[in-house]
Amino acid sequence: MHQADRSDLLSLFPAGSGLTGDGMLVVAGCRADDLAAAFGTPVLVVAEDALRSRAREYREELSARWPDSRVVFASKAFPCTAVQRVMVEEGLGLDVAGGGEILTALKAGVDPGLIVLHGNAKSDEEIALAVEHGIGLVVVDNADDVDRLEATGRTQDVLVRIIPGVTADTHSHVLTGHEGSKFGLAPPDAARLIQRIERSPRLRMRGLHVHVGSQILDVEPFAESVEPLAQLGEFEVYDLGGGLGARYTWSDEPPTVAAYLDALIGAAKQHLPASAHLIIEPGRSMVCTAATTIYRVTTVKRGAITFVAVDGGMGDNLEVALFEQRFEAGIVGRFEGPGLETVTVVGRHCESGDVLVDGVPLAGPAVGDLLAVPATGAYCYTMANNYNGNRRIPVVFATGGRARLVVRRESWDDLMARDVD
Repeated sequence: MHQADRSDLLSLFPAGSGLTGDGMLVVAGCRADDLAAAFGTPVLVVAEDALRSRAREYREELSARWPDSRVVFASKAFPCTAVQRVMVEEGLGLDVAGGGEILTALKAGVDPGLIVLHGNAKSDEEIALAVEHGIGLVVVDNADDVDRLEATGRTQDVLVRIIPGVTADTHSHVLTGHEGSKFGLAPPDAARLIQRIERSPRLRMRGLHVHVGSQILDVEPFAESVEPLAQLGEFEVYDLGGGLGARYTWSDEPPTVAAYLDALIGAAKQHLPASAHLIIEPGRSMVCTAATTIYRVTTVKRGAITFVAVDGGMGDNLEVALFEQRFEAGIVGRFEGPGLETVTVVGRHCESGDVLVDGVPLAGPAVGDLLAVPATGAYCYTMANNYNGNRRIPVVFATGGRARLVVRRESWDDLMARDVD
């Protein structure tokens, strides 16, 4: 990275972010130093208007290309009730991948009929929650799902997840459409399970589902995943998944929503029945750039490598350790200016792998500074953890210069609440 790139750092923050005359970062009209003072650090700040704008963009762009369609937000990317509620208010359904996400989705006020349940190893309890609450679609990943659904004695609409045999260019840990994936069924196996479902007195075979992975920065894999569905026959519903990548750093150039849908829906028009209902499931690309995390610098250690340690780390952001995701960062109030030095930003946890940003230029970092990391809206909140007795951090919604707490910081009592002895 070159020093000149620092002028572009602001572009990675939520849309509408800016700098005051003295260089202070402002997100959704709220000064970063005021947010830190009011809510403490670390704090995850969501620009609500940016979140809503992205949801509308997806809904409008999909409807313009295929009117009988639905956008469902992949909740696993940010399964905060307040985030799910925004999606519901903007007319989206919700994709859930477990019992907790079902319950927060319902709390957010979604119509249960607009929920899609996923999972390669659904439990009896999760299946029971789905049918009891009238979840619209259950994506069948294996024959055991069918056994559990039939055992409930209820009727249920289902989709069957297909492995399309498409290998996208992304990290292996978020690759799902390739041969050998743990998710879904190869077409021959899927065809046999479809026949079984069609004979079931309780299950209604509605259609097919496909998903090729996450953080995909090329439209071609999405288009390629459609034709294998057509080879299994015609159905009422096709869920074409999600996976569009987001912009974390200057080297990322994700396709626009319009370009992504041009490719995906173009393939659907070529291969799928015109009468079908289409579903897409954006997650990461919906929420990633709508949020930023603000930390406090606790230690600066200069030597062969200059380490800047902050009061968070892998407890609130596992993306680096799990997926080698690159982030950027800046000292709040000094994104630019003299004294730039290349440092490694690390967290407070007792692991050498607790690195937030390796090799980032910061302007004269010092103990007590605030450090802002953009593009933390996806998979940070959802994978937050209590490693080293860490308390999970709060989530704040900001809009029009006002901020409100939507998830409080954990307390010490919270950490011990489950102890029974």
